[in-house]
Amino acid sequence: MVPAAFFLLLLAGVPIALVLALTAAIYIGWSGNTLLFQSFPQQLYGGLEKYGLLAIPLFMLVGELMNEGGITKRLIALAGIFVGSLKGGLAYINLVANMFMASIIGSTNAQIAVMGHVMVPEMERRGYNREFAAAVTAAGGLMAPIIPPSMLFVIYGVLAQISIGDMFIAGILPGLLMGALFIGVVALMGFFYEYPRGDQMSRHEAWRALLGALPSLSIPVVIIGGIAAGIATPTESAALAAVAAIVVGASVHREFRLSQVAAMMTRLVANSATVLFLVATANVFGWIVVYEKVPQTIAAYMQSLTNDPFVFLLLLNLLLLVVGCVIDAIAALILIVPIVLPIAVAAYGIDPFHFGVVICLNLVLGLLTPPVGTGLFVAASVSGCKATDIVKPLAPFLLATILVIVLLAWQPVLTTLFIQ
Repeated sequence: MVPAAFFLLLLAGVPIALVLALTAAIYIGWSGNTLLFQSFPQQLYGGLEKYGLLAIPLFMLVGELMNEGGITKRLIALAGIFVGSLKGGLAYINLVANMFMASIIGSTNAQIAVMGHVMVPEMERRGYNREFAAAVTAAGGLMAPIIPPSMLFVIYGVLAQISIGDMFIAGILPGLLMGALFIGVVALMGFFYEYPRGDQMSRHEAWRALLGALPSLSIPVVIIGGIAAGIATPTESAALAAVAAIVVGASVHREFRLSQVAAMMTRLVANSATVLFLVATANVFGWIVVYEKVPQTIAAYMQSLTNDPFVFLLLLNLLLLVVGCVIDAIAALILIVPIVLPIAVAAYGIDPFHFGVVICLNLVLGLLTPPVGTGLFVAASVSGCKATDIVKPLAPFLLATILVIVLLAWQPVLTTLFIQ
């Protein structure tokens, strides 16, 4: 009855946060153990009583400040120095700029929205197919939750009770690997698409772009440098980065205005509340799952299938590919981690940092695949394309991401190399 209620509510279009809370309440009523209702509010509040979750609204604030302060366009200009003169240069600029942006924003949907408004019209103006431009922009957004800082990594670190700073460091190599493969995909697609050749920057223009972007680069340096050096926690780094973004946007670029604050804070509060309410309700759902000993049951079943950690991760990834297509990445992460992480660590000896990077990257794929595919629909909305028309040029990037997932599952060192 309880699983049926979960799927019926989900199919009825009820928001996933309410689905989790209602399913937990239905279970308590169905089981007859009504004393659990007394702990329900405590579990709901307890889901938010974690210091690391403060990083989520702070990183969202950094992204808003960066966009309002003119930092985005300067990072795009910086990317043009390195790849702008190549055939198809604007496609490469799109990906490299997305790598820069990923080191600040940490959210796929937010990054696609920001970059889509800037890059898709510019690529179309330069002669690129609009659907291709939207696909490259959407693919670049896949790097946002992997290259630190990452909202998914913050939530995973809280759920797994591991260092969020080390989790960020674990995502560096996988993020760079994704960026390199995506650039390779654009190069291969050049055999099938006729790319316009990019403009060659003069030495003066290159120096101007570099000097203009240097203040903007201080923001990822504050975030990653503070964490890597052990000077600040991820939450403190996010707060410092917000201060840096205000200083750079208002004093250096002189594009940030006080008149923008009210609208910006309204967006920030709404987006933060949505994510954190989901975390709270998922904590209640996870409490019920553990109470019913679901992880132990699944562990026994998985061990009857295989004792090989790599095969276990492959089987889990197949399951997550399906889950990610119908449930939002954050919700799926919150649902799955309490169930499968103890199995991965205790039964298969998988490093929790390695495990976190693999499943976060897998679930991110669901943001660009139907039927849910929120990132895909964001890309369609900002580009003016149909979501179905973006899927074909996007497919090579999704295949490259799957290749990265398999490679990471096979070689844990790619995620744990820099963790002390």
